[in-house]
Amino acid sequence: MENGVGGKSGICSTETGNGGEDVYSSKESDASSADHLVVMVHGILGSASDWRYAAEKFVQQLPDKVFVHCSERNTATLTLDGVDVMGDRLAGEVLEVIKRKPNLRKISFISHSVGGLVARYAIGKLYKPPMKGSGEELLTNEESNGTIAGLEPVNFITVATPHLGSRGNKQVPFLFGVPAFEKVANCVIHLIFRRTGRHLFLNDDDDGKPPLLKRLLEDNEECCFLSALRSFERRVAYSNVGYDHIVGWRTSSIRRNSELPKWEDCVDEKYPHVVYEERCKAYDKELCEPAVEIDGVDELEEELVNGLSRLSWEKVDVSFHNSRSKFAAHSIIQVKDQSIHSDGADVIQHMIDHLLL
Repeated sequence: MENGVGGKSGICSTETGNGGEDVYSSKESDASSADHLVVMVHGILGSASDWRYAAEKFVQQLPDKVFVHCSERNTATLTLDGVDVMGDRLAGEVLEVIKRKPNLRKISFISHSVGGLVARYAIGKLYKPPMKGSGEELLTNEESNGTIAGLEPVNFITVATPHLGSRGNKQVPFLFGVPAFEKVANCVIHLIFRRTGRHLFLNDDDDGKPPLLKRLLEDNEECCFLSALRSFERRVAYSNVGYDHIVGWRTSSIRRNSELPKWEDCVDEKYPHVVYEERCKAYDKELCEPAVEIDGVDELEEELVNGLSRLSWEKVDVSFHNSRSKFAAHSIIQVKDQSIHSDGADVIQHMIDHLLL
């Protein structure tokens, strides 16, 4: 085995036949005992290398605990094929990894940007309902959560992911919140980002079905999307409070405008860029107010907020307002390139320190 990614000792990296990259400890004893698969999923036009820094840190600090796989089945322009197509590819890739590593027992996902939506689709494909004993009778969600590809689902973490889509006001900040610009973007986005753009702007209508992001809130004839997301022990949304020109704070943190918190410069000295943390309990669908247009938010976006809020979430808000590279916040939060995005290192450390194993 070769010594580490980028020459770092103690870490091994192997490019797999499916286009992804495995990152694990170079010590055979550590590699064999690691039973927790951490799947890292990049965003639009990205590649496995986007998560390289984070993958190395996870393995350095948890060498006998985690086996990291950086997905690249949907690299570069393949990310324009649609969230569902990418989700199918990711699901197949995960199954191949598990087949190579039969000692795996647990699974977590860490996804950046649109990769979070791809991962939500993929887990729906990989979800297996809980069974009672050796029989065929299904258990209720209260008795068991089911599995993801036969593994125990632990962490589902998204980083600057547009959970509410991108068509709402200020959901794509580089449009400056100007309604005319946002309306034009909604009309032409498919010319730039093809089918994925339609999914992000909620204007897809395949075979007369509701937009895909709405279908991801349900257990339907396609998949058990909601049950799959519920099966994870924890769901975490990391968000940029500002200077992210690609994904707005509201959509990445699954909040309404009125729910965006006031934040301080620092919550913990160890994580100087984490400015707010919140644990949101699930609320009952039956108690939700009917979806209406509020503060310029359309009915569909309100449905997405309500649907995702039926599950508990940990929300971690991040700010790079004092960083020299703050205008690259969308990449800094992931440490996409260590040489220029190193300010996000504390966010990666926050993920590691709070990871359930």
